[in-house]
Amino acid sequence: MSRIAILGGGSWGTGLAVVLSNSRRKHQIRLWVREPELAESIEQTRENRKYLPGIAIPACVQASTKIEEVLHEAEVVICAVPSAHTRGVLAQALLCVPRNAAIVSATKGLEPATHLRMSQVITQVLNSRFVPRVAVLSGPSFALEAATGQPTAVVLASEDAALAPFLQEEFSGPTFRLYTNSDLLGVELAGAMKNVMAIAAGACQGLGLGTNSLAALITRGLAEMTRLVMALGGRPETLSGLAGMGDLILTCYGTLSRNRRVGFELGQGRSLQEILAGMTMVAEGVGTTAALLALARETRIELPITEQVHSILHLGNPPREAIRAIMERPLRRE
Repeated sequence: MSRIAILGGGSWGTGLAVVLSNSRRKHQIRLWVREPELAESIEQTRENRKYLPGIAIPACVQASTKIEEVLHEAEVVICAVPSAHTRGVLAQALLCVPRNAAIVSATKGLEPATHLRMSQVITQVLNSRFVPRVAVLSGPSFALEAATGQPTAVVLASEDAALAPFLQEEFSGPTFRLYTNSDLLGVELAGAMKNVMAIAAGACQGLGLGTNSLAALITRGLAEMTRLVMALGGRPETLSGLAGMGDLILTCYGTLSRNRRVGFELGQGRSLQEILAGMTMVAEGVGTTAALLALARETRIELPITEQVHSILHLGNPPREAIRAIMERPLRRE
């Protein structure tokens, strides 16, 4: 029986606890939750009523606010906290993380202050004690659907040739299929960029635009994602797989997407501050645009959709004006 620690009691952390409890291999799963009231509620009701209501949490999952207790003798540590808080949580956990544990990032975003990918943040923090073995879990996976047993296929990326197949075997289950990939950079950047595209897709739908507009946005968004990934050393084929096209389609069309919801509400005329105040979970795309534009400047890559999403979110540009700016760009070959 493997011991798995999950850092983060939000919807995805909780969803993964449920999914992994049903994998082919038996696990003892401990879930670190920041709020004492939520941890107590999960233990008493066997349900995360704040972030994943209606989903039964199996008895093999234990919730706790004591990070040292959750990490004790863990063989796999999954980090499922928002990108802006990952460094702080790992710093808090640093002395408790077992040296031989596999570390898996399940967060799709970039650190706002440094523009680093989550695998880089994990390596930076843990390197002060040991060299971590790091993998990334990404792909089209709404927590609610995965936790209810709907067939879900995701990607497990690592530059460690032995680590990804090991985790693939540990995590796979009857409704949870994992593919391995060695393009860690491509998988992580795709996961971060698709959230920005989802905000743009939501804005189009909020403005009442039709399927012509959405199809064009998704297609050109994928091209934009591919340009940046290739410029930074990733592989273009990664973007045609689950971590790229798969997750992009899910997030742009799926009604469970938090980023799409932000864009939709912006398209309806609501302010960003008002939208975020009404959300209990983080929409990673909101904090990712500035980091992506910084990477684009470093590599001299144009990201026109990301630029306009940033202008809507942080410069007060009306969504309709942002779309017009994209449509009026100089004509070019595809």
